[in-house]
Formats: sequence, structure tokens, C-alpha cells
Amino acid sequence: MPSDDLPVPVFSKPVTLRDVAAQAGVSVATASKALNDQGRMTAETRERIRETARRLGFRPNSLAQSLLRRRSFTVGLLTNDTYGRFSLPLMSGISDALVDNGVSVFLCNVEEDPRLGQMHVDAMLDKRVDGIIATGKRIDRHLPVDLSNLRVPVIYAFTQPDPDAIAFVSDDADGARLAVEHLCRLGWKRIAHVTGPASFAVVHARAQAYRDVLIENGLPVTEPLLGSWSEAWGHEAVARLFDGKTERPDAVFCGNDQIARGVIDALRERGLGVPGDVGVIGFDNWEIVAEATRPPLTSIDMNLVALGREAGLTLLSLVGGKPAAPGIRKLPCRLVVRQSCGHPLDG
Repeated sequence: MPSDDLPVPVFSKPVTLRDVAAQAGVSVATASKALNDQGRMTAETRERIRETARRLGFRPNSLAQSLLRRRSFTVGLLTNDTYGRFSLPLMSGISDALVDNGVSVFLCNVEEDPRLGQMHVDAMLDKRVDGIIATGKRIDRHLPVDLSNLRVPVIYAFTQPDPDAIAFVSDDADGARLAVEHLCRLGWKRIAHVTGPASFAVVHARAQAYRDVLIENGLPVTEPLLGSWSEAWGHEAVARLFDGKTERPDAVFCGNDQIARGVIDALRERGLGVPGDVGVIGFDNWEIVAEATRPPLTSIDMNLVALGREAGLTLLSLVGGKPAAPGIRKLPCRLVVRQSCGHPLDG
């Protein structure tokens, strides 16, 4: 029987399964079963074969495996998020799930073009992808391509799904609740809400959670200010909040981190300190913005990496023949505390 102390043979050609079997002292069939986690054998034998394959640098023939298992070990990822703000962290989580299982991911940008989207879908099907994950830049808009009734499973992540499909989204109401509850715990009493356009479903979900938490804590509720997802809007909103006749807020819950940075800059221009005079909290935890803000911005993270990983694992399960109930799965957000909320001044 071969010993681990023997020198590793030098092969002039790629190492084959037959080479592994010979070095491990087993049949080719046994070696194949061990490397594919099939067949009945002792754990010691299976591990010895796998260790031999590692020592020899054996790489299985992906085409042969694909034909044997009727799988290509590839997954298509479709998105219209050209900027990558949401699709890149999702892609990271999806890749974590799939690459660990020997599956490659192909990213295709469909923009807002139905013709381009259909072209990418047709190409993916021609390449016999095992499944498709669809993601976008908002949860209340469908990608401009029909993904229903395909011959492969489809998972939706951070985009509007087809009826009776499986989808993963962040729980925006939960995230807003985390933000406002954090401000309440710190003692802020007059909390304003500056957010994005009314055409976004998340704007209404977060605004309702904002109202609910303030009512639960016996604090005054003001009507949310709706505008664009921009620093300029955050700057303009401060003028509305601090130049009017109503009582000025002592904290601002912002619909995204860009709005929050605009709010902080406008407050600084007015001689108001953050968090000394006003607490500010954002949403999205876009680190390139949140960490560069002065002071660094407390924000709500939508856990998009974890969301992508769940989407990837669920797709793998479907590809493996395990059924999954259709519907939208909402994943919790998390609070990332930095310095922009602080503690209110005494009195």
C-alpha cells in the first residue's frame, strides 16, 4: 500500500483519476466515488484518496463531471444596477455560496433594455447554466426581461420577483425601526425623517416604521420630507427644517447615507455640531460614504452580502432537486454605530 512518505511522482501530463487511484492503492471506480462523495467506504479510505489527489494536484475534468451530473456548475447573475451599489455586495455573497461549492458565476448587465436582457438570458441557457439569480437597484421594479417558465430555477434578490417565485429582500421596516429606536435610546426627542422619492416602496415602509416607533415612545411625529437620494437634497432639507416656524429637530433619520452627508454638511455650515447639537443617522451603510463623513456616520446595513449568500444557497438547493416554497424572504438589517448620533446635551 502506498505510503505518505513516498515522493510525489512527477507527471509530464495532467494528473488523471487513474494516477490518483494507483497512488492510493484503490480502483479507479473507488477513487471516483471518494472524490465525488459517493459510494460506501471507510472514512479513512475516503480521506486517503482525497489526500492523494491533493498531493498530486489532481483537477477533475469539469466537462466530464458536467456530462456525468447533467450540470454545468455555472450560474448566471442578471442585474440592471450599472453602478454596482447593490449588486456588488450581493455578488460577493452569491460568490461565497457558490464558489465554495465549485460553481462559477457569470455577471450580465441588462441595463433597462429588454432586448439586451433577452439576449443575455438566451446566451445563459445556451451555455446550460444550472440556474439564474436576478438582482437590481430597487426591490419594487422588475428587471426588463421575462424570467418566468425557464427550464432552470430562478431566484430573485433585491428586485421585484415574478408571482410564485422565490425572492430575498432586506427588511426595510426593520431597518428603520433599528435606526429610530437607537436615536430614542440615546435620548433624542424631536426626530425628523428626510428620505427619498415617493415612487419608491421602501420610502413608505421606512416612514411607517419611523412613525410607529415615535408613537410607541410618546414622541412627536412630523411628516417625513421626501426628495431625491442625494446630498443636495439633504442640504435643502436642513433649510426647510431649521428655517421654518416649527420647532427644530434635535435628530435626523435619513433615508440613505448620501442624504445624511448632505444634512451633516448643512448643519456644519449653520454652526451646529454633529452629534453635539443634532444627531444624524443614515441608511445603507455605504462604507465609502459613511466612513468618510465627518463625523463618521452611524447607519443601517441592509446585510446584502448575507442576502446574496442566502440566495446562492437556495439556488444550489433547487438545482440539487430540493423543493423550496415560493414567496418573499425578508432578511433583517443591522445597526452600525459610529459617531454621528452620540449623546444629546444634558437638558
